[in-house]
Amino acid sequence: MPIQPVQKLTQTFVAIAVLGSAIACQPSPETAENRSPETVTVRSAYVELEGLFVQEVFNIGLERLGYQTADLKQLDPTLIHVAIGDGELDFFAGHWETLYEEFFQRSGGEEKLERVGVVVPDVLQGYQIDKKTAEAYNITNLEQLRDPEIAALFDSDGDGLANLTGCNPGWGCELAIEHHLDNYELRDTVEHDRGSYSALLADTITRYRQGESVLYYTWTPHWLGTVMKPGEDAIWLEVPFTSLPETQGDVTEEETSIGGKNLGFAVDKMRVVANQNFIDNNPTAERFFESVAIPIEDINAQNQLIQQGEDTPEDIRRHAEEWVTENQELFDSWIERSRDEN
Repeated sequence: MPIQPVQKLTQTFVAIAVLGSAIACQPSPETAENRSPETVTVRSAYVELEGLFVQEVFNIGLERLGYQTADLKQLDPTLIHVAIGDGELDFFAGHWETLYEEFFQRSGGEEKLERVGVVVPDVLQGYQIDKKTAEAYNITNLEQLRDPEIAALFDSDGDGLANLTGCNPGWGCELAIEHHLDNYELRDTVEHDRGSYSALLADTITRYRQGESVLYYTWTPHWLGTVMKPGEDAIWLEVPFTSLPETQGDVTEEETSIGGKNLGFAVDKMRVVANQNFIDNNPTAERFFESVAIPIEDINAQNQLIQQGEDTPEDIRRHAEEWVTENQELFDSWIERSRDEN
């Protein structure tokens, strides 16, 4: 498994220290002896704007239950998990069970954290290319990019290597991509473009619309699926065999396959991860966390609004409020279940 450089780790610890001081002045959850929701301010975070919608749906529910909610913070997944383990944040509703396993364990594991509920089952991640290129050259598997001529089709900077639009350092997915490049013997023909995923993706879409071939990492739910529709504009690439970093556990080919295709990443679950003390002291919130399930199609539809320019935190809060109104009966059932102590 790739090891982060010392500079990266130093930056992470500095960020954690800053986070701790920033959150320290906020009210902490009450103890079990005084756990009325009205006395508790719940603190949470999100990774990117596409994940803010789900967090806001949870916050709306917590507010309906009487909790106060602190302003949401935008942080890398590593920092979110560390902050929850340290009691500086209370929960995160975008925890991918397999992908974030290393972050979960390094932040205290089951002694400090608890996974609750399933917000979205069968979330996917993997590699896609544009359908036009796939059909023209009969490309179906990532290992075909070992061929320099095939790889060169996706070269956007003139060095002869395929440019793979990857993901932000610190998200966890970049470790799996780096692992794949080594284990599928693609280092000589593919380069992993890392940085701001949103910026990289904007460039990828522009190149696609200009008729160029594109290769990129993606996941669901994400608005990209409404722009590069699988089966119409793009195809998922298979991988030659299942191989993931040891920190993700012993993942089998069956667990990385869906619809007969091995995508190379675990078909995952998006869950709530929460501070153990918070869960112990707030059974009402725990029951709410257990209840919430949001259709992936609804998340994709909201994410498309972000892509169309409704991308401020205020816009996304409004989207969440509109979703609650449109699903009022279901939402109310979650609230009633959460209030029921029996």
